[in-house]
Amino acid sequence: MPDASGLSHTITSDIAASGSATWIGLFQERVRMNPDAVALDHGGTLTSYGTLMERARHMGGVFKAHGLGRGDRVAILSENCPEFVEAEIAAALTGTILACQNWRLAVPELQHCISLVEPKLVLVSQANREKLDQVDCGGAPVVQIGEELEAAIDAADPADPDPALDPEDGMLILYTSGTTGLPKGALISQRAEVNRMAANLADLVWRTGDAFVSWAPMFHMGSTDQQLATLLAGGTVIVIDGLNPAELCRALESYRMGHFVMLPGAYEAFLDHVRARGGLTVKGVGCCGAMADLVPRQHILELMELLDAPFVNSFGSTETGIPPCSAALIWPETVHDPLSKRQSSLCQLRLLDPDRNDVPDGEPGEVAVRGPTIFSGYWNAPETNAKDFKDGWFRLGDLFRRNPDRTYDFVDRAKYMIKSGGENIYPAEIERVLLADARIADAIIVKAKDERWSEVPVAFVAKEDDALTEADVMNLCRANLAGYKRPREVRFINVDDLPRSTSGKIQRHLMEEWV
Repeated sequence: MPDASGLSHTITSDIAASGSATWIGLFQERVRMNPDAVALDHGGTLTSYGTLMERARHMGGVFKAHGLGRGDRVAILSENCPEFVEAEIAAALTGTILACQNWRLAVPELQHCISLVEPKLVLVSQANREKLDQVDCGGAPVVQIGEELEAAIDAADPADPDPALDPEDGMLILYTSGTTGLPKGALISQRAEVNRMAANLADLVWRTGDAFVSWAPMFHMGSTDQQLATLLAGGTVIVIDGLNPAELCRALESYRMGHFVMLPGAYEAFLDHVRARGGLTVKGVGCCGAMADLVPRQHILELMELLDAPFVNSFGSTETGIPPCSAALIWPETVHDPLSKRQSSLCQLRLLDPDRNDVPDGEPGEVAVRGPTIFSGYWNAPETNAKDFKDGWFRLGDLFRRNPDRTYDFVDRAKYMIKSGGENIYPAEIERVLLADARIADAIIVKAKDERWSEVPVAFVAKEDDALTEADVMNLCRANLAGYKRPREVRFINVDDLPRSTSGKIQRHLMEEWV
């Protein structure tokens, strides 16, 4: 029977199928278009798109030889390496899900992450084998990256894409860092990764064929989303194991970069190296940086001037990709303006009160987002998913304030708030004032118990200028903040002593223990 459009259900199903594509299907087309183009550069060793595809097919054959199929999990515990990229492609090819483990975790935390996904196969690098040997992998076989994996790849029959693959099939599990509690596993589909590439192209100064330096850990979206997007767009992924300023400079002088990612905690080492070598001649950079709220403005300005590129005033997440608020770019002439954000393409955005009502302009509200870059829920967490996806909108747990011009200001995490004498204080409001001062290298606000006010803010400040005093910090706050928002105490700290998560965010809950 025809439906209201006059088309039979069989025809409409075929039409729907023709309008969708998997990540692996699109990547195969990229390989066919230019098999000899350079896909990976690892320390000067180049891998073509054709070779990368064949390596991934044989890696997929290893997965199949261990009995894995659609929806089964392969865990990988490794530093950045070409085999990590190959495993991501092999997962997309076979319909298995690659659970990317954080090698910085302590053994009990890693045990939780492995147990959560119940892998049927584990890939581990030599550097992480000793740690993995302390973890119960539930009987899953372990293959070490290097000679053992190469032997398995050589012996495996190459895998072809499963004809039943669907864009909604899971491709990756990336773990959310969080500030408290155990990590959650965010399931990222092939559909999400395709659209995360489109979001990069839509909002960043990033074009087809641009390269990407994958130096941040591949177990985070900051590298994985961008390297998968780069491969879909025909560019080169430069694989670097961690922050290596010399290798970063080589990449910048050899390739035109789309988005050169630099994370909090890494600026000093990179910029110091560039100064020591007497400068840098870049091939070209579309945009640079990330998470401007967490970066001192003098570092933003220096990086922009060095690379001759705007700074990305981003706000994304593991769960959403670069949306919902990463469309604003900072230029040298605007670096000292308020760091308001702009809504990303490919998403819808609401700000909600605790009763799920939309808040008016100027009022803090929790971010709720909908769009094709959204993840497919937390692995094995039905109660959390039911709460966070209620009414068909994903709630991030972050508070924003919308301005009349439709820009947005980050307020804070919804769950971290200082309640002082009946007033609500969001730490980011204080931190934004401190980080805007060139004398301050970094700053974090935490709450402390107070008999009179219940809670009060305490400032931890890392100096850029040794002459900075507590009185200077208090005067800065007095000039820019309401009285109840001013820190009741200032503690100076070395910037290297600030505890950070693997994604570069300062861990506020650890610093609370210090007060």
